[in-house]
Amino acid sequence: MTSSRTPSGSRFSEPPFPEPLFADRLERIEDRSDALREAACSARPEARVPGCPDWSVHDLVAHVSQVQRFWAATVAAGPAARPPAEQAVRGAEPSADLLDWSARSTAVLLDALRAAGEEAGCWTWWADSGHPATAGAVARHQVLEAAMHAWDAQEAAGAEQPLPPHMALDAVDEFLHVGFGSMDGWPHAPERVALVSHEGPAWTLILDATGASAVRGGPGDGPEPGATLHGSAGDLLLALHRRYPLDGPALRMTGDADLIRQLVVWPPLG
Repeated sequence: MTSSRTPSGSRFSEPPFPEPLFADRLERIEDRSDALREAACSARPEARVPGCPDWSVHDLVAHVSQVQRFWAATVAAGPAARPPAEQAVRGAEPSADLLDWSARSTAVLLDALRAAGEEAGCWTWWADSGHPATAGAVARHQVLEAAMHAWDAQEAAGAEQPLPPHMALDAVDEFLHVGFGSMDGWPHAPERVALVSHEGPAWTLILDATGASAVRGGPGDGPEPGATLHGSAGDLLLALHRRYPLDGPALRMTGDADLIRQLVVWPPLG
């Protein structure tokens, strides 16, 4: 997936990227949703979630499950100009057995994605940015959602685990292209920020008054970035979601560190 905008003079040629299959992404949704529930079992329901401080673990599980049911209804509705009406999202209220209801919510999402197929069109909040509005794109985004919130639940339980590398690579790529790519104009001077993963893939965000364009390739593949963030894909993803400090030992910043800090606080996070 590449940005719909090709910045003038970028001189980037995007290198190959390890794109997972649709079936792989469905397995990852299931795996990370299971990890979320496993961590929730180890934590007190009322325990606070450091990554989402307004939520308890109970709130976190309910949120992910409701999101999964929403996207199941969205995919099942097919191409649409608007998201589904509230009454179209069935079973959206948690039952007495939260974890059982959560497991059924994940199953509802996976069933809807399988029934639709990867190329089926549907409403998405990112469609105006030019990125695919398909069941496949929803599956990709739901891997990111489940992975981040599984980690949140693990942190609340005091048992954080590294994010699986291949999953984290795809999630970083999705967040840079879709999350940042859907933002309005960059509110600072035009710049470039590179992210380099220990696993190999690298990216550059080109920031200007029109927003952010992500390209695959880091320092040496185009104009020199103003700053570069180095780390494992999992730690890069956690840093972009403000779960891991930029000055933590697992990350290394080169160039203008303030530019990276501006970037990380720019997008709103749910």
